[in-house]
Amino acid sequence: MPFDKFHDECGVFGILHHPDAANLVYLGLYALQHRGQESAGIASTLAIPGDPSRHGGDALAPQIYVEREMGHVADIFTHERLERLPGDTAIGHVRYSTAGGSHFRNSQPLVASTSKGPFAIGHNGNLVNGKALRAELERQGSIFNTIADTEVFLHLLSRSPAPDVESAFLDALSQVRGAYSVVALAPGRILAARDPNGFRPLVIGRLGESYCVSSETCAFDLIGADLVREVRAGEVIAIELDGPGPRQRVRTLREAHVRREARCVFEHVYFARPDSRVFGLSVAETRKKFGARLAREHPVAADMVVPVPDSGVFAALGYAHESGIPFEYGLVRNHYVGRTFIEPKQTIRNFGVKVKLNPVRDLVEGKRIVLVDDSIVRGTTSKKIVRMLKQAGAAEVHMRISSPPTTGPCYYGIDTPKRQDLIASTNSVEDICRYIEADSIGYLSTGGMLDAVSAGSDNPTRLYCTACFTGEYPVPSTDDEPALEAISTGPSR
Repeated sequence: MPFDKFHDECGVFGILHHPDAANLVYLGLYALQHRGQESAGIASTLAIPGDPSRHGGDALAPQIYVEREMGHVADIFTHERLERLPGDTAIGHVRYSTAGGSHFRNSQPLVASTSKGPFAIGHNGNLVNGKALRAELERQGSIFNTIADTEVFLHLLSRSPAPDVESAFLDALSQVRGAYSVVALAPGRILAARDPNGFRPLVIGRLGESYCVSSETCAFDLIGADLVREVRAGEVIAIELDGPGPRQRVRTLREAHVRREARCVFEHVYFARPDSRVFGLSVAETRKKFGARLAREHPVAADMVVPVPDSGVFAALGYAHESGIPFEYGLVRNHYVGRTFIEPKQTIRNFGVKVKLNPVRDLVEGKRIVLVDDSIVRGTTSKKIVRMLKQAGAAEVHMRISSPPTTGPCYYGIDTPKRQDLIASTNSVEDICRYIEADSIGYLSTGGMLDAVSAGSDNPTRLYCTACFTGEYPVPSTDDEPALEAISTGPSR
């Protein structure tokens, strides 16, 4: 998905009782940078509350330390800043705004001194009753410091009549609805949870004796941890020390028996890194299956298959293998262009796309090209890419999209435009083809997409959320519809 489309949501990571906790969380967030590029933060503490043996500390007053900033992980966390995060247990968060806007105050983890002790939380997803809960809490006297719905968790936990932090965490989770994969930090433990529909991924790993939790498995690969299992949909866990020694355990606080899961299929289409395993499946292999199915559904006579880098690469590999048409890197991406690139003159048209992608003229000239991408949202970028290829001498450009037409916004933590800005919501496939100036266009069918992620399930429609393609929203909202549209104003690549 090139540059004017969906923005990625958030990523979370945590590790318990490791001498390099903050540094390992830094590395985990570095691996998860694709899930959020606006802000990053790390919170740390001691695994044993009141144990002053590491980095000093007050035995009577366990403390959570936090460092947060706008920007990228590598720019924020200098050696000096990581030194300000003592302790052997830490959680971290990378964010791109979906609800709450792009402001420092909304960066996470959020940390508070609550009635249950110090507490930090990072959240990936979006609450569909967040607005209603916030209004009720404000009526009861709560004062909010952010406009991110993650803060709702903190207020619900602090106001809970439950006697301890674990019970209060469960109480808070029972009141929220929507999409959440949550990692929280309290002295002595890490708490983690997935919503009962399992919209967003969350996995448990192990590094030596230390357990860790992450949005994606690629973070485990970087630090050398082994994948243990997924956090199940609706499950709430505590990671804690198992006795006085270094041994740890993962304890399930709650299991949810749900009527259906609603895993976000867009994790496989675009969000997740291709070297991750998400919802038990290899992302790279799943995208290749999308491309192979696309080749069967929409064949065309052509000379080469060209991906839109980097989002279309694995689907294009699948298309090329299935069709027998050679795969070529006919477009080169400049990886050193950031979101803050400033055009030198406003008079230069289409400069933004050209500085990020450039056709290889000697490869594409005179050739019939199958151009593969993961989606078309507004259509403006696809039009510019097709035009660039033809200006470079391509004889034909046949657009192939490894997902169905995007016809509706997401209310579960993905930044999509409003419905009227989605080209497929108001235009036919033929109209879209004419608009982007392609010689033909083909979208992967919903059935083909679900077959690729079914993993043997007899009914994949009961496993995955496809609302942005089908309009079938698995969790209704108690917030009003205008508020739902406003939720999606801002998960970026």
